[in-house]
Amino acid sequence: MKLKDLYNFVIKKGIEVDPRGKKEVEKDLKRVKDSYESLKPDDPETQAFDKESLTNPYSDSRILNGDPDTDVKNLLVGIDIEVGEILLAERLLSKGEKIDIVLSHHPEGRPYANLYEVMHIQADILNKFGVPITVADDLLSQRMKEVERRLMPFNHRRAVDAAKLLNIPFMCIHTPADNFVATYLQRSFDEKKPDTLKDILNVLNDVPEYQTAQKETIGPKIMIGSKEKRAGKIFVDMTGGTEGSKDIFERLSQAGLGTIVAMHLSDDHRKEAEKHHINVVIAGHISSDNLGMNLLLDEIEKIEPDGLGILCCSGFKRFKRIPS
Repeated sequence: MKLKDLYNFVIKKGIEVDPRGKKEVEKDLKRVKDSYESLKPDDPETQAFDKESLTNPYSDSRILNGDPDTDVKNLLVGIDIEVGEILLAERLLSKGEKIDIVLSHHPEGRPYANLYEVMHIQADILNKFGVPITVADDLLSQRMKEVERRLMPFNHRRAVDAAKLLNIPFMCIHTPADNFVATYLQRSFDEKKPDTLKDILNVLNDVPEYQTAQKETIGPKIMIGSKEKRAGKIFVDMTGGTEGSKDIFERLSQAGLGTIVAMHLSDDHRKEAEKHHINVVIAGHISSDNLGMNLLLDEIEKIEPDGLGILCCSGFKRFKRIPS
């Protein structure tokens, strides 16, 4: 498999499991195309336009370094790949370890700076749960601007520059993997219909990634509610960049939502959810990221008849759900 084939494949699979549905993704891509075609050739925006966004709807997932025609068989996979992990890859290579690419879940470089752009995905997901699209768009627009301002001062390129200097192929896959975990868990809850928050914990704790996290004392926990409380309608909130607007909980409550299952939740968001009588179960951030990456790697291994060589680092642990 070539690096470009790997990249195109994970974007394709991310679209297939996008909680919005394929039609909404296609509409999203068309809006980007129309916007690009409306630009004038000499417009500064035209020069800065990310043409990858014409076919890839996830601004936080890109090839960060490397020849697209590089053969990829052996991966060093981590949840966060920063300068330390790039140096680790170089050290392992010097000791004879085979590494064709370093694969990060969380974005670095331009994808990190543009993380806020994928947050609009949340509006369509919220709309599917009964929030008027106009309300969802307005609240997400405000929150996206907050996140953009928060990310502006960061030094985004450190890990990418290290990879370039050491000539190490480097890619990040964020929202496609998060789409996998969001869709996987939502389907599980829709099928198993847990009655109480304890039942939700039982569903989560049947998943190997959460079992492992539980042993490390960072497993799924009830943030708002109790084991005996009824779950009601369940919303898995695990994709779309980062936390949305804290003002959305009132609308979700009005739409009949009973429980949110999330990777993480800030204290301000927790207070708003509690105010509007919404239960919250925290599945866990890194464990959920592990689940999404494992589901995605399973898909990649299905098309690699000889399998992949996967080295795990930076909080990632491989669990296969396909026959070896």
